[in-house]
Amino acid sequence: MAANFKILPIVGSLYASSSSSSFDLHFFTICLNSLIPMEFLLLLILLILSVFSHSSSSALSPDYYRNSCPSFSQIIRDTVTNKQITNPTTAAATLRLFFHDCLPNGCDASILISSTPFNAAERNADINLSLPGDAFDVVVRAKTALELSCPNTVSCADILAAATRDLLTMVGGPYYTVFLGRKDAKVSKASGIEGTLPKPTMSVSEIIRIFASRGFSVQEMVALSGAHSIGFSHCKEFTTEIFNYSNSHYNPRFALGLQRACADYKKNPTLSVFNDVMTPNKFDNMYFKNLQKGLGLLKSDGGLYSDPRTRPWVEKYATDESVFFAAFSQAMMKLGGYGVKVGNEGEIRRRCDVFN
Repeated sequence: MAANFKILPIVGSLYASSSSSSFDLHFFTICLNSLIPMEFLLLLILLILSVFSHSSSSALSPDYYRNSCPSFSQIIRDTVTNKQITNPTTAAATLRLFFHDCLPNGCDASILISSTPFNAAERNADINLSLPGDAFDVVVRAKTALELSCPNTVSCADILAAATRDLLTMVGGPYYTVFLGRKDAKVSKASGIEGTLPKPTMSVSEIIRIFASRGFSVQEMVALSGAHSIGFSHCKEFTTEIFNYSNSHYNPRFALGLQRACADYKKNPTLSVFNDVMTPNKFDNMYFKNLQKGLGLLKSDGGLYSDPRTRPWVEKYATDESVFFAAFSQAMMKLGGYGVKVGNEGEIRRRCDVFN
């Protein structure tokens, strides 16, 4: 729904108008100088205020494409299945891409935009340079298929959200409802990313602050950290810690093993280690069990178990996988509704990497 509304000088006529930036004051003059009861006017004002205060995420619906693109779900499933079978790292890559899209400015596919000589887009921010190509590729494949079936109908933001959920279920993760109807952002700036995403070297307090600024509780933050159940991290993101592990969270034997695995990381910056060294290709609660044993890969991982604010949730999720899955599902649904664009706030891109 558009953000601006205009009230016609006819009793009961209310419509959205993107061409008007303010209420038609002439209507109120008519109301005040006519026989229209003041109670009616107050009721109308309350209606207007309720429309303005309505969350944009509530405009989303699980069956948004039921009529406009009935093949949406099947195309997404077919695309991600083929991609995951061919490239088994796709699930973890897409989950990470989803986080990096949603957390800074909302789930609006702004991360998918390519930079130009005139604009440094989000994907060129330092923290996004290591985002895996498989994640971008699976969205492009799905978009291509959907444009053939339902031209100019499905947003890239919705594709990323649905693909993430379907890929997670393929690697053992929980199924949760994906609400659809997002529009794609019209802006993507690398300059706006700094400080909006957690870094491996951040303290727990810093990470809590980032999530809290977006309305997420400590519990939700810990649950979402369980995304590290799959995927990998480059050695350069944790080598400072493993070579000075005496006062860190690392199990000493684990630290020595990481030292050997990352010995040549300066010569080969692509060297990496699985986030969950026990069940790296399965989405489960082993990540939290690992934290209890000093097997958390990143400084930010280990901090979750050492900090009294987050440790109870780590222990809870390590004890009961079903509790973790339920919490993760709820947090992912909430993240998927954060900062979404609807109506004229966004667009349906013809290609996911460029604005229309």
